[in-house]
Amino acid sequence: MERADAVATSYAEQTGGSPDGVWAAPGRVNLIGEHTDYNDGFVLPFAIDREALVAVGRRADGQLRCWSRQEGTAPELAVADLAPGVVSGWSAYPLGVVWALREAGVAVPGLDVMVDSDVPVGGGLSSSAALEGAVALAVADLTDSTLSRTELALAGQRAENEVVGAPVGVMDQMAALLAQAGHAVFLDCRSLRAQAVPLDVAADDLALLLVDTRVTHAHATGEYGARRRSCEQAARVLGVPALRDVTPDQLDAAGSELDPVTRRRARHVVTENARVLATVELLRAGKIAQIGPMLSASHVSMRDDFEISCPELDTAVTATMAAGAVGARMTGGGFGGCALALVPTAAREELTAAVRAAFAAAGFRAPEVFGVTPTSGARRLR
Repeated sequence: MERADAVATSYAEQTGGSPDGVWAAPGRVNLIGEHTDYNDGFVLPFAIDREALVAVGRRADGQLRCWSRQEGTAPELAVADLAPGVVSGWSAYPLGVVWALREAGVAVPGLDVMVDSDVPVGGGLSSSAALEGAVALAVADLTDSTLSRTELALAGQRAENEVVGAPVGVMDQMAALLAQAGHAVFLDCRSLRAQAVPLDVAADDLALLLVDTRVTHAHATGEYGARRRSCEQAARVLGVPALRDVTPDQLDAAGSELDPVTRRRARHVVTENARVLATVELLRAGKIAQIGPMLSASHVSMRDDFEISCPELDTAVTATMAAGAVGARMTGGGFGGCALALVPTAAREELTAAVRAAFAAAGFRAPEVFGVTPTSGARRLR
């Protein structure tokens, strides 16, 4: 509870009073299923033991004030004035959630919000959804809202789409709000049906290792949106609602209807959906070590077909595999961020040293390498 006490203390320093509560929501790693969410496909994320915390207190005057222990102070404004285009910067995430919940019918009062997060920003671990999930749960609790956790996740997605301006799917918010310790979240992004799938890697003497390349990305920039537009174009040409509905045979039969780049983008999504389903079946059967080839094939697809990797991510994957990883892939939206490796527990130190040596040899900035454990979703701490 040290961090909860710290964020509550920071709240008191800014407001002169105590918060009504402290809430937390985790970052996430996507085990497999990248850029499939906005194609109505399948994803398999898990929550990690890095979190965004918010200390929140109600105000009687309808004003909103936000501070971050990492980012500083945001401009004050009224709840009634919230709208897309009104806020920008880091505060667009928490205030965007307040706007989305108000749009969903929640009677949101004035609020003071203090934020503290140890989820790396721009690292592909969904620091944004962690913040959105914590704020959404806090507002729901403070207003006695009857919205489900899925509805809170959708509010977070709407905030990011319409207030932040990032065309993300709903995977990250669902993971932040629905995750269970020791499990991944198998999510059908069309029906929004979520199922917990066992991910007890330690039982097989394995560990999940993250390599943060420290190359940052932003979903609101153009490349992410360009990939989404390619997928939508492919679905229109193929006459389906989304690429989730396309089989490999249908894609092969499309011929010259798709230009080479659009075909590659579509091929990644179609094959990635198949890899997610295969990975789920292996995990349910307790065959954790056998998912390694799925992870590695996913990285090749993202590197070659979707073209969202970068030299640092490729180096992380190559180095961990050469040092004995069972499987490895970049994780997150791409163009930077983190790589994930499934590794023998006994080889963690050797793998870490190998990655650092490979980065040094390539002249890259030293990465941060750390283990992650599947943990639980958003919750109230006090």
